[in-house]
Amino acid sequence: PDGGRLTIETSNTHLDEAYAGQHAEVTAGQYVLIAVTDTGTGMPPEVIERAFDPFYTTKGAGRGTGLGLSQVYGFVKQSGGHVKIYSEPGQGTTVKIYLPRFMGQASSSPVRGSTEPRPAGMVNEIILVVEDEAGVRHMSVDALRELGYTVIQAENAAQALQLLDLQPSVSLLFTDIVMPDMNGRRLADEALERRPDLKILFTTGYTRNAVIHNGTLDPGVAFLPKPFSLDALARKVRQVLDGNGANRPRGHRS
Repeated sequence: PDGGRLTIETSNTHLDEAYAGQHAEVTAGQYVLIAVTDTGTGMPPEVIERAFDPFYTTKGAGRGTGLGLSQVYGFVKQSGGHVKIYSEPGQGTTVKIYLPRFMGQASSSPVRGSTEPRPAGMVNEIILVVEDEAGVRHMSVDALRELGYTVIQAENAAQALQLLDLQPSVSLLFTDIVMPDMNGRRLADEALERRPDLKILFTTGYTRNAVIHNGTLDPGVAFLPKPFSLDALARKVRQVLDGNGANRPRGHRS
C-alpha cells in the first residue's frame, strides 16, 4: 500500500517425483520457473486457498475484479504448468509459476539427473529442523532421516532454542526463514550466541534474491529454496556440515 520492492526472477528447475506425489496436478520433469515477489502485506492461509478463485478479491468495491490471478492460473494450467503461492502476513508474497521446459527438437531423450552418488549422513550428526508448517516439517524430517541423519524438530523458534539447550550435540540448524513471532534469521542469531560452532542452513519458499533484497538475509549465507528435491537436500546439508557452504549470518564468526 505504501510502495515497496518487486523482484522478478527466472531460472530452469526440476520438480521431482516426491513433489509431484504431493501435488496431484504436477508431472515430474523439467520446468522454467518465473518467480514474482513483493514486499506487500502478505496473505493468511485462508486467503491463499482462495486466491485463484474467479471474482474473489480482498480489495474494496471498485478496486479489483478478482480475475487477475484466476486468469494467470488458467493460463498456467492450460500450458501444462504449475503455480504455487508462498506468503505470510506482513512478509510479502512470492508467486512461483512453473512452465514446461522445451528441450529442443534434437533432445529426444529425457534429461538425466546427476550420476554422482547421493551424499549420506551419519547417526551421530544431529539436525534440528524448524518449520511452522507441519506437512513441510514432516517431509523434511523424513527426508533427512532417509539420508542417515538423526533429526529432531521444532514448530517455532522458541521451541527450537529450548531443544538446543537440551541437546548440545546438534550439528546443524535447518530453519525456515519466514515464521511467526521470531523469523529464521533472528533464530540463527540467538542460536549462535548459545552455540558459536553451530552450522546454519536456511530454507524458504521465497527466492534467494527476494530475501536478500528485502534485507532478511545477507548475501552468501547457506540457503536451500523450496521446493527442494532429496538430492538437492542431501548435497546442500553435506556441503554445510563439511564446511564448504556459505558464510554465517553477519556478526558471527566461524
